[in-house]
Amino acid sequence: MPVAPLDLALLAAYVGGTVAFGLWMGRGQKSASDFLLGGRDLPWTVLLLSIVATETSTVTFLSLPGVAFFGDMRFLQLPLGYIIGRTVAAAVMVPLYFRGQLFSAYEVLRVRSGPQVRTIASGIFLVTRTVADGLRLFLTAIVLQVMFGWDLSLAVIAVGAATVVYTVIGGIKAVVWTDAVQFFVYMAGAAVAFVVMHDRIDGGLAAAFASDGAADRLRVFALEWDLAANYTLWAGLIGGAVLSIGSHGVDQLIVQRFLCARSQQDAQRALFWSGPVVLGQFLVFLLLGVGLAAFYAQVPPAQPLSKPDRVFADFIVHQLPTGVVGIVLGALFSAAMSTLSSSLSASASAFVNDFVLPLTRHEQDSAFALRASRAATVLFAGLQVLVGVTGLGLDPDAPVIGQVLAIQNLNLGMVLGLFLLALSARRSAKASLVGLLGGLAATCWIVVGKPDIGWPWLGLITCIATVSVGKLTQLITPGTNTSA
Repeated sequence: MPVAPLDLALLAAYVGGTVAFGLWMGRGQKSASDFLLGGRDLPWTVLLLSIVATETSTVTFLSLPGVAFFGDMRFLQLPLGYIIGRTVAAAVMVPLYFRGQLFSAYEVLRVRSGPQVRTIASGIFLVTRTVADGLRLFLTAIVLQVMFGWDLSLAVIAVGAATVVYTVIGGIKAVVWTDAVQFFVYMAGAAVAFVVMHDRIDGGLAAAFASDGAADRLRVFALEWDLAANYTLWAGLIGGAVLSIGSHGVDQLIVQRFLCARSQQDAQRALFWSGPVVLGQFLVFLLLGVGLAAFYAQVPPAQPLSKPDRVFADFIVHQLPTGVVGIVLGALFSAAMSTLSSSLSASASAFVNDFVLPLTRHEQDSAFALRASRAATVLFAGLQVLVGVTGLGLDPDAPVIGQVLAIQNLNLGMVLGLFLLALSARRSAKASLVGLLGGLAATCWIVVGKPDIGWPWLGLITCIATVSVGKLTQLITPGTNTSA
C-alpha cells in the first residue's frame, strides 16, 4: 500500500525538524569538550531521557511487540535485572569516571591497567557497537522498504544520512537534547497505536487483554532453572544484571552521558532512574504485541505474519489511517535516529581519545581533536551503513532484538571482566591481557560450539572467563601494580 502524501509530508517534516532542532541545540561548538561532552553541563533529567532513548532503537520499537505477539511477556524479566545492574553501576562504576577530566570510559583502564588494555577494550567497543547498531539500522530500513518499495541499500543510506548531519555538526549536546524529544515522540507513537487498536477491536483493549487468548501472552514469570531458555527469572535477574553493568557501567555509549553531567551525583541519578523507566517502556511495547495479536485475530492480515519484526511494521503501514501513519513513522524514525546518533558520537569519542590522540600526541581539547571527532563521526556512519546494507547474515526468522543483544552481551562480558581486573589490588597489564585471552577463548567456544545456552547468560560466561584467567595470572606472576 503506497504511503499517502499527507503521511509522507508529516514524516519529512518530522525528520527535517529533528535535524534542524539538533543543529540549533548543538550550535556554538568550539572545542572537543563541547563536541564530545557538551561542556560537562547537561541536566540529569535530560541525560536520563537520552540514556533511555539511546537504548530504545528500532529493534525495541518493532521487534519487542513481535516477541509478545508470537510468545508472551517473559522478556520483562530482563529489565528487572537491569535495575539491579544499574544500581551497582551507579554506586561502583560512576565514581571512577569523575576522578579527573576523562573523555572516554576506557581511559580508566589506561590509568589502572596500562595503554594496551585500554586500546583493546576500546577496540572491542568500536567493533561491537558498529555491528550491533548497523543491524538496528538494517531493521529500520525494512520499514522504508515496505513503505516505498525502495531498495534496502537506499533505505539504509537515507536513515544514516539524516542522522549524521546534526550529529557531525552539533555533537553530543545536539544528540542528547534530540534524544530527550524523541523519547516523547516514540512513546506518543505507541500511544497512538493503542488508541487505533482500541477503536477497532470488539470490546476494546480491555476485552482483548481479558480474553482467554491473551492469558498465555500476558505471562511474565518463568521460575524454572533452564540455562537454555532466554527468558527465565534467573536469566533476567542474573544475566540481565551483568549485561546492564556492562552496557551502563563500562560501555562508552552510556558512559559518555555520565561525563556530560554537571556532577557525579547527577550522573548517578540519571543512571539509577533509567532502570525503572526502561522497565515501564518495555511493558508498553510488550503490551502492544498482545494488543496486535487480538487485533489480527479479528482483522486477519492480507498475508500471514510469520516474522516477529514485521508484525508492528505491517500494522503501521497497512492498518493505521492516513495522517496517523506519518505520526507513528515519525516515532519509528525517532527511535532509530536517537540510537544511531548516540552510537556515532560515542564511537567518535572512543576512537579519537583512545587511538588518534595517543598516536598524534595532540591535546584532548585541541582544535585538531575537534576536527578529528567530526571526521570520525562520518567514518563510523559509513561503517554502520555498510553493516546495515549487508545485514551480516542476520537470521530473518528470529527476533532481531535477541540477536543484537547476544552480540553485545558476549563482548560486554569481556570488557566488564577487564574493568573488574583493573579494580583489584594486584592488577597488572599482563594479568588483564591474559585474562582477555580467556574471555576470547570463551567467546570462540560459544560462537563455534553453539552450546545450548540462553543469550542472557553469555556475558556472565565471558566475564567469568576473563576474570578467572586474569586472577590466576595475578597469582602466578610477579610484578603486579598496586598503585591507584
